[in-house]
Amino acid sequence: MAATKRAAVYLRVSTDRQTVQNQLADLERLVQARGFEAVIYEEVESAAKARPVLERLLADARAGRIDALAVWALDRLHRSMLGAIQTVLELDRLGVRVISVRESWLDTDSPVRPLLVAIFGWVAEQERTRLIERTKAGMQRAKREGKKIGRPRTSAVLLHAAADLVERGVPVAEAARVKGVTRASLRRWLAERAARGGGGNAPEDEPAQVAGRSGR
Repeated sequence: MAATKRAAVYLRVSTDRQTVQNQLADLERLVQARGFEAVIYEEVESAAKARPVLERLLADARAGRIDALAVWALDRLHRSMLGAIQTVLELDRLGVRVISVRESWLDTDSPVRPLLVAIFGWVAEQERTRLIERTKAGMQRAKREGKKIGRPRTSAVLLHAAADLVERGVPVAEAARVKGVTRASLRRWLAERAARGGGGNAPEDEPAQVAGRSGR
């Protein structure tokens, strides 16, 4: 007897005032009609950018533990349509069937499946191209307006204060955290300061990282 195939039922609402129960009944009917056993994956934080439950679902798909994904609508998968399309494309490559209550045309068993996948791939590529073009255009406009491109420089005052903490025996990581600078910036500052003969070596728990930069 063949093992029952499993469908991940992904539940997520847009606001805390909504309930997944409105989605669940329709999704369970859809999954049962397609001959799958439902496995529930529910996101708890509706507005969170990180979606740990979806990441766990995708990990299970990559490991071959699910055979299909059922959603109320594609926009449940990602904040952007591009992200949703990329998820569908990955699942297609894994051989995981995607079914949706609202997008019945998404049924990957239909005769138009190859065309849908090709269209999704084209849309994703076009969106990536437009994103690159918008980014380049924004950088060029900023340059024309005299704006600096890239991360802002770390305050020399904060770096000096952090270096003083290091001289008093505070580890580099802790000094950087206290003064709100990055460890990399602080190590560079210490190395340059040591090269100028101003001291500032790191404590013994991180000697190689600073000494290597200062040429000692």
